[in-house]
Amino acid sequence: MSKRIFFILLMAGLIFACSRPKNAESPARPIGSAIAIPAPLGLPPIPTPADNPPTADAIALGRRLYHEKQLSSDNTLSCGNCHSPYIRFADGLKVASGVRAQQGTRNTPTTLNAAYNLTQFWDGRAASLEQQAGMPIANPIEMDLPHEVCVTKLSANQSYRDDFVKVFGPGPITMDKIQKAIASFERTLLSGNSPFDRYQYGGDKTALSAAAIRGLAVFTDKNRGNCVTCHVMGEKSALFTDHLFHNLGTGMDANGDLKDAGRFAQTKVEADRGAFRTPSLRNVAKTAPYMHDGSLKTLTEVLDFYIGGGSSNPQLDKEIKPIKLSAQERAELIAFLESLTGELPANAEPPNKH
Repeated sequence: MSKRIFFILLMAGLIFACSRPKNAESPARPIGSAIAIPAPLGLPPIPTPADNPPTADAIALGRRLYHEKQLSSDNTLSCGNCHSPYIRFADGLKVASGVRAQQGTRNTPTTLNAAYNLTQFWDGRAASLEQQAGMPIANPIEMDLPHEVCVTKLSANQSYRDDFVKVFGPGPITMDKIQKAIASFERTLLSGNSPFDRYQYGGDKTALSAAAIRGLAVFTDKNRGNCVTCHVMGEKSALFTDHLFHNLGTGMDANGDLKDAGRFAQTKVEADRGAFRTPSLRNVAKTAPYMHDGSLKTLTEVLDFYIGGGSSNPQLDKEIKPIKLSAQERAELIAFLESLTGELPANAEPPNKH
């Protein structure tokens, strides 16, 4: 190698090193053997990032952190309080409630099957489970714990120091490691093998009632329910989402204006104003209330909203149009939605205290 090339490479390396923020964390990767997380009937293989393969120790640490109330400023809230394993990993409230009983503005989505989301949160502001895991911790109206304080609190606990070394090898606890561990656990929060799955993908034609089978026909019929346009089904699995953002006209104020900008706040594209991520319909019968603002209390109210064509506004999605369903078809559609209630994951409740 010539002296000139060596000098250029040396300078480039120095520039890169100097350009890194002083407090930048070095990316960590679990050191154990990666394990396979089996997908329940009806769900596709679980996507995992190359820098965070699932290991038994990482999942166990993530489970502990998910239920750790020290991740909130006043030690009263954990991830598992708002995404409770006893309420289908949601909270059953209209909008989220944070530390000091502060009220959010959006309904808490379930973490069941969140591993499949292409973006996280109603407005898609997080691109991964890892990124999502850190946001509520620092959010002032959620857990209100700055990341540096979060790291300090966990680092003061010898049991946590030992667990992080076991998962990631020698080195300090970092927010990157915290987020990766929580995300590893959340990738095990899968719910499938519902009556619908056993009927559609398992070959058990007795798994659905006659009413639910007719409801499935309404769900997929472009001239009736047309639900499948956004709540997509595949030939071998079904996530019941198109992963896109749609304006339904939910969350209007008394003047007919949208109270929440939705996806627009992230993209600044006018067509995204009032648009929110399509949620999966799995376990939908167990995760009321509905819509991004929790404004609809029952599935019957949701159907009435769609039958009425949503709420008119300049950005209303072109697929949202008034539809005609008989009382019987509405009841059958709800019977189908109830058939999407799947099995719950094992080993998801709070672990024994160390």
